[in-house]
This record gives sequence, C-alpha cells and structure tokens, in this order.
Amino acid sequence: MSGIADIRLHEIVEEAARAVTDDTGRFHKGAFEAEVRRRLSAEDLDLHVQAAAMDKLAHGLVRGWGERRSPNPRRKAGMFHPKGILKLGSGMWVWMDSATPTDLLEWGRLSSRNLARVAQAETVRQDYVAERLDAFRLHAGLLLGELERIVFGYVHDPDADPDLDVA
Repeated sequence: MSGIADIRLHEIVEEAARAVTDDTGRFHKGAFEAEVRRRLSAEDLDLHVQAAAMDKLAHGLVRGWGERRSPNPRRKAGMFHPKGILKLGSGMWVWMDSATPTDLLEWGRLSSRNLARVAQAETVRQDYVAERLDAFRLHAGLLLGELERIVFGYVHDPDADPDLDVA
C-alpha cells in the first residue's frame, strides 16, 4: 500500500470520526462505521486509494474469520472443531483437523506469550487509570486532556506517536 493512499484513508477516517462526535467528545462506533462507509462510497477515490481500502477490508475480513475459527474455551462443544484453525505465528495457520503435535505445541507457546504480553499491557493500563483517578480527586472539574497537560505535563510531540498525527 502506498504511503499517500494510506494517508488519504487515514484522513477520511479522521474526518468521519470528527463528523459523528457530539459536543461532549463522544461518538458511537456504529455511526462512525456508517460515516466511513458513506465517505468511501461517495468520494471519487483514486485507484491506489481504492486498492489500499480493499487491502484493509481484506485484512479485516481475514482477521475476523480467523478469530471466529480459533479455538475458544467457552464453546459448548469444546476447543476442537474440524473447521477450526490454529494460528502458528509468522502468518502461518493450520486447519485443526490437520494439525500435528508440533503445531499444537507451537500454538500453545504462542498463546502463552500473547497472554504474558496482554497481562503486562493490562498492568500498565490499570496503573495509568489508578494514577489519573487519584489526580482527578485532587483536581475536580478537569477533563482528562486538561489533567494530562496541567498535572502530568503533557506536551504534544508529533514524532512520539506518528500514527496519531497522520490526519
């Protein structure tokens, strides 16, 4: 995907998000998706932007399909299904019906590594929430953006998070 096409798609999505945001800064995901869809279908997109959008659509459809086919301990019938898949890492997937002991072992290892990363990220997230809630108690009436700037000294640095400053 070209950088220019990706930037244009990011702009379309950013504009759609702003369009559906209410005066309290909130917006509903369903309305957001509908607005993005409307803008993508109404806009006369260049072919390279259309191709980039199609790549993102294909990626999302494949990811969703893989999530539905992955073993889930909450399924009533159990973890195995012949049409299920195991994600082995590096983009390699295997149908559960055809999985070998090595495949199963690799899937289990990958699952454990992912759990550890999720747990670590959740610890950071909960620490952030607790620290900000403590600060809100001391500085009532502020919104999070104000709190971050006044109490925690946030200064915008576009180089720190370039993905957030695309559009």
